[in-house]
Amino acid sequence: MNVPAIELKGITKTFGNVVANKNVNLVVNRGEILSILGENGSGKTTLMNMISGIYYPDAGSILIDGEEVVIRSPKDAFDYKIGMIHQHFKLVNVFSAAENIVLGLREKSFNLKQATREVQKICDQYGFDVDPSKKIYEMSVSEKQTVEILKVLYRGADILILDEPTAVLTPQETEKLFAVLRRMRDDGKAIIIITHKLHEVLSLSDKVSVLRKGEYIGTVVTAETDEESLTEMMVGKKISLNIDRSEPQDSVDRLIVRGLDFYNEEGVKVLDDISFTARSGEILGIAGIAGSGQKELLEIIAGLLKPQGGDILYENPETGEREDLGSKTPLEIRNMGIRLSFVPEDRLGMGLVGNMDITDNMMLRSYSKGKGFFLNRKDPQKLAEQIIDNLEVVTPGTSTPVRRLSGGNVQKVLVGREIAAMPTVFMAAYPVRGLDINSSYTIYNLLNQQKEHGVAVIFVGEDLDVLMELCDRIMVISSGIVTDIVDGRKAKKEELGILMTMGEDKEEEEGKEDK
Repeated sequence: MNVPAIELKGITKTFGNVVANKNVNLVVNRGEILSILGENGSGKTTLMNMISGIYYPDAGSILIDGEEVVIRSPKDAFDYKIGMIHQHFKLVNVFSAAENIVLGLREKSFNLKQATREVQKICDQYGFDVDPSKKIYEMSVSEKQTVEILKVLYRGADILILDEPTAVLTPQETEKLFAVLRRMRDDGKAIIIITHKLHEVLSLSDKVSVLRKGEYIGTVVTAETDEESLTEMMVGKKISLNIDRSEPQDSVDRLIVRGLDFYNEEGVKVLDDISFTARSGEILGIAGIAGSGQKELLEIIAGLLKPQGGDILYENPETGEREDLGSKTPLEIRNMGIRLSFVPEDRLGMGLVGNMDITDNMMLRSYSKGKGFFLNRKDPQKLAEQIIDNLEVVTPGTSTPVRRLSGGNVQKVLVGREIAAMPTVFMAAYPVRGLDINSSYTIYNLLNQQKEHGVAVIFVGEDLDVLMELCDRIMVISSGIVTDIVDGRKAKKEELGILMTMGEDKEEEEGKEDK
């Protein structure tokens, strides 16, 4: 009988009154890829942080190769050959890959040339495509991730934990990573993947373990399950995973963006000659690797940032005239009678005020309509109650400060408020981030409803499958450049993946020309 690489027995972890993990039992074998699946807040990352030494369990035991161990720090985890690759990289930009890999090792001296050769040997063994002598600031996101994986392998890890490893990768980069992980599995390593992308779970893993609200629900063989079954295990009930995309009706140009340029505070050009049109009764998706300029683009249209060049024109459906929004503040845009709603990536601060309650956050949208010194709270109160009811916001009541809500519930309040403003243009940056599957599909349906009401919807998403299923057109941005706008019904993931990196290639070519 094979002894598991890791076995968890009765693991429990609490933070104050919040139970993150409750009596979790889990088995991970060598030569196996195990996906840990669960909704946001189900305890996936907390559980893995206990294996990797970031947290210490309040109860339960951890066994490595059949022996109970105590892991109180990441160093203890490394001593047991456990390595965790986090979502946010911990690399020094001015150092090379090899220098980052040996950084922090306890050896009094080391030979960098020898370390570089050893790193290259690991690359050759598993098929990693990275130059050990290349500086981090010269690397793509996927190369930086590769360095993080090499770092734990160089230190002897044979139990690897990867937290949302494909969140910032193109489909092509994802497939390369999966090929490497399969080689590592075949080499006898135990690999744990934390993810929320069901199609990737089914493509990569050998088994899937599901957590729900901090509790272990069960483990299934991947080949014997499907998306619907896994969703039911996560949520506790059957959920429809279909997005009903209707055909655009009587679409007309609503928002016209021409030649938009934007430089950030460091003088870096974030947006380069951006041009597109958003039409009424249509969903325009925006795809791109995180940090490609999507955030800044929507904030400029909303009046929160000022561009250095270009035009933003609004086709007024009531007057038929085009109005210039390029230099207007959010208040000026509203005072012009333009109903533009925006769900920003930064929910608290830019979207909602954390110390204010739900009702008061509704009033931020309607305060100018109040008469006299005292503001009317009746309508905002009613709206807050409707949003809580319709979007199933988990809260003690409308007087609860927004900062006390979970991230997913904050997002529901924000989306509900912006839709209630009856916009003609609705923009949303990652509106389902942090939401459970059921709530995510509720948001997709709300976006479709806005489209059917003749609203021009701009949707920034990170899941290409959803973008292709939901959007009528998809605009791809790479390094601040629009590489193409494609038909959402005909788009292919591989095509979108290539477009998501074309801007990087252009920047490299221009850099060579400058030299």
